[in-house]
Amino acid sequence: MRRTTLRRTAVAASAVSLALLVSACGSDEPAKGAKDEPKGKASAPAAPGANAKALPQAELDKLVLTQSDLKDHKIEAPSAVDVAAAKTVGSDKAECKVLTDIMGLRAPGSAAATVARKIVPIAKPLPADASAEEKMKAGMGAIGATVTVDTLGSYDGKGGVDAVAALKKAGADCAGGFTMDAGGTKTKVTKVETGSYTAGDEALAFTLTVDMEGTPGTGQLVAVRKGSTVATFYSQSLTGKAEQPKAVIEAQVKKLG
Repeated sequence: MRRTTLRRTAVAASAVSLALLVSACGSDEPAKGAKDEPKGKASAPAAPGANAKALPQAELDKLVLTQSDLKDHKIEAPSAVDVAAAKTVGSDKAECKVLTDIMGLRAPGSAAATVARKIVPIAKPLPADASAEEKMKAGMGAIGATVTVDTLGSYDGKGGVDAVAALKKAGADCAGGFTMDAGGTKTKVTKVETGSYTAGDEALAFTLTVDMEGTPGTGQLVAVRKGSTVATFYSQSLTGKAEQPKAVIEAQVKKLG
């Protein structure tokens, strides 16, 4: 895949810079003995009352994942470039905007406080005597790594419930696809399919098929609500199909309590 294709797909499909993918496989060393958290279990749906209060920004900031929570992944706050690019991400269909909001580092609905992180697995370091072929494969693996945008939004009243409901409706309304626009660069999402994920008070998941200049790729979108806080995750591989980032989701849901 050409470099221009990678750069365009990175911005339009996930608003995550290619530089993050490259740096994630540089000098960082994988954590020793890092393990995935136990899989989240669903509880009976619980809707916050009308008087529920959103968490203050300072408290929400403490709940988002940090490097110590998931040591075998690189976790970074969005850069100024990412934030600027994210502001340009939109949809040609109003009913699909809530989906592109999540792809563009934004919480769905009317969140009172939000925080986002970019997360990518850390590649294992190559041995000193690695061959040129091994180095090439490692480089391609870095470019094809699954990048995840983890966004938390905290809501007053039933705002979190309404945000998840809006996402569910968008998944149905946009099943036939839509076009994302990121700063004038347009990318076609040809299909939105309902997936499966169970955690928190309620959860939903979608698989998005993205046209990467004639080659189909897949993105994964998951939302989990716990009380008045909604965690959303969008994952994209720049070279093909992304899988649900279960280790990331489970670690984040566990930290929400």
